[in-house]
Amino acid sequence: MGYKITAKRDLNPIDYMVEVEAPHVARAWKPGQFVVFILHEKGERVPMSVFKAENGKITMFIRKLGKTSLQLYYEFNVGDELYSFLGPLGKPIRIKEYGNVVFASDAVCGHAENYALLRAMKEAGNYTISVQTFEDKNHVYPEEFLAKSVADEHYLTTLDGSAGIRGHYLDVVKELIEKDKVDIIFAGGGLNNLAKLAELTRPYGIPTYATVRQIMVDGTGMCGSCRVLYDGKVKFACRDGPVFDAHKIDWEDAINRNHNRFVEQEKLAKELYFKYLKEKGVI
Repeated sequence: MGYKITAKRDLNPIDYMVEVEAPHVARAWKPGQFVVFILHEKGERVPMSVFKAENGKITMFIRKLGKTSLQLYYEFNVGDELYSFLGPLGKPIRIKEYGNVVFASDAVCGHAENYALLRAMKEAGNYTISVQTFEDKNHVYPEEFLAKSVADEHYLTTLDGSAGIRGHYLDVVKELIEKDKVDIIFAGGGLNNLAKLAELTRPYGIPTYATVRQIMVDGTGMCGSCRVLYDGKVKFACRDGPVFDAHKIDWEDAINRNHNRFVEQEKLAKELYFKYLKEKGVI
């Protein structure tokens, strides 16, 4: 059984949206969990965050980064089928009334999680605040794919100030904390900034939870690739996370483990794939 692509469109020059028909996953998925897709019989397992899970379909935001994400972009269209679609994997976030719930994001999967979690938190009676950071106005997603519709307050920031507020989500979160508007915060995106967020909120004792997106191979806890040091113990992002208490993560270890892993292999795979696309006249 294949899993049909039911929608696909660009979000900006480097990110795109894909919607896949997977009723068994959509019924069971909860915010905080992720999915894994495989393009073809010999394809790699690719973990991905979820933007929406409804009407039997899963919507994901994907960056044109590695060979598989590029192949999905260039060779798979609406109506085509993926070889495999697994999930939900990982542990869901507890949805309840916390008060003022903030979600901060600065990268593709984080933006998907921003919408997904705040939607559930708003339905649970929370006051929701979204902060989303993009490089510049050309990289901001179309409004329907931002978390604006599920947030009581929505802050759009760009690093160069060409759209929204100039700066990063860290700047906005700091201001929200100073205004005593944060009861709990969730975040997703770049590990370096998640580490900074943990240090920002620690002195205030604000519960802070981050998606620790380590490199996964199988996504079920068997390979050990996504291990993290959590409260002095070894945990696996795919099985024990991927959302963890940010104040208990050894961020230096997490960042070092994620830095430059498989870079040469990824570079070679991309070069060979682009060569193939040029020979086929696709690009």
